[in-house]
Amino acid sequence: MEKVNVELAEKLSLSADEFENIKILLKREPNYTELGLFSAMWSEHCSYKNSKKVLRLLYSGGKKVFIEPGENSGAVSLDEDYAVVFKVESHNHPSAIEPYEASATGGGGCLRDIFTVGARPLFLLSSLRFGLLSDERTKFIFKEVGRGFTDYTNKVELPALAGEVYFDKSYQGNPLVNAMVVGILKKDNFVSAKAKGVGNLVIIAGGPTGRDGVEGASFASSGLDESSQNKKGAVAIGDPDVGKRIREACLELVEEKLLVGMQDMGAAGLVCSTSETAHKAGTGIEIDITLVPRKEDGMTPYEVMLSESQERMLLIAEARNLDTIKNIFAKWNIDFSTIGKVTDDGVLRVKENEKICAEVPVKFLVEAPEYTREANKPAYLQEVNMLDMSVVKEPQDYNQILLDLLVSPTIASKEWIAKKVEPRLLKNSCLSFGSDAGVYYVPEVKKAVAATVDGNGLYCYLDPFTGGKIAVAEAARNLVCCGAEPLGVTDGLNFGNPFNPEIYWQFKNVVLGITEACKLFDVPVISGNVSFNNENPAGAIYPTPVIGMVGVVDDVKKIMSCDFKNEADEIFLIGENKEELGGSQYLNVIHQLVKGNPPALDLDKEQGVQRSVLEMIKQQLLLSAHDCSEGGLAVALAESCIAGNQGAVITLSDSIRKDALLFGETQSRIIVSAPSGSRKNIESICEERNVSCALIGKVGGSCLKINDFFNVEVSGLEKAYKGAIPKFVEG
Repeated sequence: MEKVNVELAEKLSLSADEFENIKILLKREPNYTELGLFSAMWSEHCSYKNSKKVLRLLYSGGKKVFIEPGENSGAVSLDEDYAVVFKVESHNHPSAIEPYEASATGGGGCLRDIFTVGARPLFLLSSLRFGLLSDERTKFIFKEVGRGFTDYTNKVELPALAGEVYFDKSYQGNPLVNAMVVGILKKDNFVSAKAKGVGNLVIIAGGPTGRDGVEGASFASSGLDESSQNKKGAVAIGDPDVGKRIREACLELVEEKLLVGMQDMGAAGLVCSTSETAHKAGTGIEIDITLVPRKEDGMTPYEVMLSESQERMLLIAEARNLDTIKNIFAKWNIDFSTIGKVTDDGVLRVKENEKICAEVPVKFLVEAPEYTREANKPAYLQEVNMLDMSVVKEPQDYNQILLDLLVSPTIASKEWIAKKVEPRLLKNSCLSFGSDAGVYYVPEVKKAVAATVDGNGLYCYLDPFTGGKIAVAEAARNLVCCGAEPLGVTDGLNFGNPFNPEIYWQFKNVVLGITEACKLFDVPVISGNVSFNNENPAGAIYPTPVIGMVGVVDDVKKIMSCDFKNEADEIFLIGENKEELGGSQYLNVIHQLVKGNPPALDLDKEQGVQRSVLEMIKQQLLLSAHDCSEGGLAVALAESCIAGNQGAVITLSDSIRKDALLFGETQSRIIVSAPSGSRKNIESICEERNVSCALIGKVGGSCLKINDFFNVEVSGLEKAYKGAIPKFVEG
């Protein structure tokens, strides 16, 4: 066992000042195990010590909130009896070195966050970022992440409904793997993560504890370097069969009202779950680690307490319920052990038989120091925000440019991943893959829950504040296009090293942008995740906020899809085109330029567009609706043509550059189609909200034709769009 000193503390990612602070708090020097407990609980991954002060700026109020931030997952109300529960979690660094196992456990950990509060998980989404697919290592990571995520979700019998995937050299060597899970909660079944009731039992249930994932929280709180490949032991390994059975066992315990409190074991394992539940309840916990089921011999107290072995739960229960709990666990073939009790002294006491291995007040572990880091506007912005459009030559062959964008990995169809989902799991899914959001029918409330994940790191690199706003606006727009009323947000905030003043400035301004948009749309942030130190030897990733948003469709007959339907249906553009090319995929892919400012966003106009389209859907005026995002108007039209296997003839009269008109990513635009004769009602709704509305064409034929710019067979568009990813990963 290593000697406890400042060098060991720094090796465990604690600073010299923090080591001194620990000694002051304890009024003595910590032993080796205690120092390990602090290293895990004071890691950025567990404590959010560099982000908490900024996160308090987020909008988290409103009448919709049922479970506020602070529990394992937040929730918003669907009606008097039910709430929808949702959470985003990241598993970035582990996915760089063990992509299959890490992506699986990332999804599994997020699943446990949902049923820990007493909710039944319904479906999952993924938000993924990778380097360039032309790189062999990136191709391997992408394939393994896609395989790991869907293998796990299939085996736990939950569908992966939707998601987003970006490819950019910014993420080379440091992929971002964010999972989102959505569940349904009977409000009477809500279980808090509190160790209440002195004398109540502390139970560990699920998989046995091993050395996998020891120091995982510290690993996730530092940057990736050449030595990272040697840290595979920091990656926990999941077991979906146990994951499914412990989910069902815990939900039965919840339904039978047998639990006082419950917490899953994710980052920092047993130390985190015990100390946090005790701290929230104002109690203490005493455990005997000899009672913890093991899968390896010779484990030290340090290893048992910090292990991140998966599929484990911590339960607080009254002794009188123990026999019933035992019977339910036996029914589901789940191992469990009573390892301790709730105390009244506010201390986490770890014993090995009669020997005390660690004795630390839970307040000291959970209330890590909070820091405000220096924030400076990045010097690079002065150069990258300057875009001279005179040096950007307009294309000679627009047909080819559209095809080139459709085959670019960021825009191309990700159906390759969707096809890995077991079809039988999709029985309650209301829309096919490729829609603007995932929509899932929930029999308990006779409504559909819609969810999406959105975020554009390139926009945030060019302007973090505007990029943060756009992430929220696009998420809401995607829900509206499906006919859903947005309800709430969970965020995954992925950034570089917070000790870099420019990175911290990015982080703070993204949060300010998110906050402004969430307030306007009245969508509270009820849960989330921060992942710092996403860097590789070449530098930091783009600042990448991921906005997970849920909404509700009260009348499932009014769920809207994005595909063009019938010959002669009229096509409208709700919103207006502007000459904006900064931050576009067109500039990035075709001209290899990361330049300019992202599209401007007027939140009032955005809300007007969304309210108008939602009203049209409610009045059943529309047959399709589709958001304009990456690739602009031309790509959005192509996607609606491909989805419906229908051509379209489009006439645009805007007097702006052709490439900006077709491929610019101006915000607050939705393409809708409607039966002939709906124009008057559609225009009236837009006029009432002072929203631009233009009839731009009709559905029909076998080609997408836009003025004299394009005339491409839909079959050719589909071949390019759907064939690109398989060609990269299989060809």
